[in-house]
Amino acid sequence: MAHTENVVEMNASPQQIFALAVDTPRWPEFLPHYRWVIELERSERRRIVEMAAHRDGIPVKWTSVQEWFPEEHRITFYHIGGITKGMDVTWSIEPQADGSTRVRISHDFDLGWPLIGPLANWVAGELFVRNIAHKTLSRIRRIVEVDRE
Repeated sequence: MAHTENVVEMNASPQQIFALAVDTPRWPEFLPHYRWVIELERSERRRIVEMAAHRDGIPVKWTSVQEWFPEEHRITFYHIGGITKGMDVTWSIEPQADGSTRVRISHDFDLGWPLIGPLANWVAGELFVRNIAHKTLSRIRRIVEVDRE
């Protein structure tokens, strides 16, 4: 099982960050590394989305079930399609005592490739997942801290 985490402190309210993070269909408008997000289904606190991004020019695509929990400032994704099928992703948005907000994106997965599983998990996690999550958090941080001024 592979696990990655990206954590960033932001000087913005949890509500402000949550509003951007939960609005996945609009991500390509403000996250330049996202090629598209297509909402396939939606209910009150759940949607199924096809997502496509790039890791420095290398295209990736997957389908996820996204669920959101506004009272906890938490969003989950479960990948149901693509090479990362079975991946669990959790966004935790936590207010801190100093007024900042800690945003953590955790990914848990096992690609299940018997002969090269550990290497494949490392490549997927370290070279793709961590990179894309870092770009996502960095851009959201810029939006809530710099672009708002």
